[in-house]
Amino acid sequence: MNNEEFKMAVINTNIAATMTTNALARNDRDMAATMERLSTGKSINSAKDDAAGLAVSSRMTAQIRGLDQAAQNANDAISMVQTADGASIEIGNMMQRMRELAVQASNGTVTSTDQSSLNLEFVQLRTEIERVANQTQWNGENVLSGTAGTSSNGTAVFQVGGNSLQTMSVAFGDWNLNASTTDVAGVPAVYDFTIDDAGVAALAGDFVISDGQNTITLDATTVGALTTVAGLAAAIEADGSLSRLTASDGTTSLTLTYDNAEVVTVPPTISENGSAQTVAETTAGVTALSGVYGTDISAITIDTDADANAAIASLDTAIDGINAQRATFGAAMNRLEYAIDNLTNVSQNAAASRSRIEDADYAAETTELARTQIIQQAGTAMLTQANQQNQSVLALLKG
Repeated sequence: MNNEEFKMAVINTNIAATMTTNALARNDRDMAATMERLSTGKSINSAKDDAAGLAVSSRMTAQIRGLDQAAQNANDAISMVQTADGASIEIGNMMQRMRELAVQASNGTVTSTDQSSLNLEFVQLRTEIERVANQTQWNGENVLSGTAGTSSNGTAVFQVGGNSLQTMSVAFGDWNLNASTTDVAGVPAVYDFTIDDAGVAALAGDFVISDGQNTITLDATTVGALTTVAGLAAAIEADGSLSRLTASDGTTSLTLTYDNAEVVTVPPTISENGSAQTVAETTAGVTALSGVYGTDISAITIDTDADANAAIASLDTAIDGINAQRATFGAAMNRLEYAIDNLTNVSQNAAASRSRIEDADYAAETTELARTQIIQQAGTAMLTQANQQNQSVLALLKG
């Protein structure tokens, strides 16, 4: 026996057993990961599995859930519009009957007593129309009284997208009998950022402004060249990215006026050199509110020939208004149905993409499980062999 052979005959350090143990530990980790994937159905169960994939799948999950909720929102919106449309059908039917009574009352064969009798039903129908207009509700909210929508005048804003400001507005109108052609004029929202020429000249760093949906950044070089509020407003307008509002010189403020007369649900924001600035609302946005009938019919009667003929003309105008408003309802429902179809399609494709990233491939994982189990058995057998190698040292002792 030479010296080299004698060096390998040791018992304190079993290199073969150590190598086998390390291999078994690595294999156990692989087998545990495979079992976890098979148990959960997901290939990504923690950040260590795939950090980038986890981030992507998380964003997709947010998108999918947002799209699914938006589809439900759109379905609820259809139900709300259908409620209003159903009530408008009955209002239209009552007006048709009122017009029929007015035509009957204007006939020369009808006496004043007959006209008074006809007028009783006429007035009752008129009263019922007013009641329907003020008491038709969906989810506890009046839909025909000119107060539909939680933040607007007779206009409901529906969230029909998975992201901010992906909305659709439906004007429900004012169905009260005394509603004029335009009850409330629309008012654009106005916000002010208090700053004067000296303040503009003192600006340093990036100037970031958002209209609630779009954002622009004037870099430090651009800002450093500005000396007046008018110049700042011109730089913002020159970019053209803030499509919802117009920036102008308010002398001692940068005035931000929204282009559409409506309630602003997401206000503008400004930051200068990374520091948020105060932007104050000076004029609240108001959505225009229109009367459906186009004329005041709250006091029409048919108890005389003149009143009956005047009522016919007023009812003709009102019926035309109802038809126009019902066309708005119909268009809104059709649009919402297409929106739902699109949301469902996008959600389905996003779910398929997420599945490719995070779902476990059972064919591959079961193959991997079989591989690791075989290696575990083989490694255990080899560990037994490695431990038995030390028995050869006894032969040296016996000699």
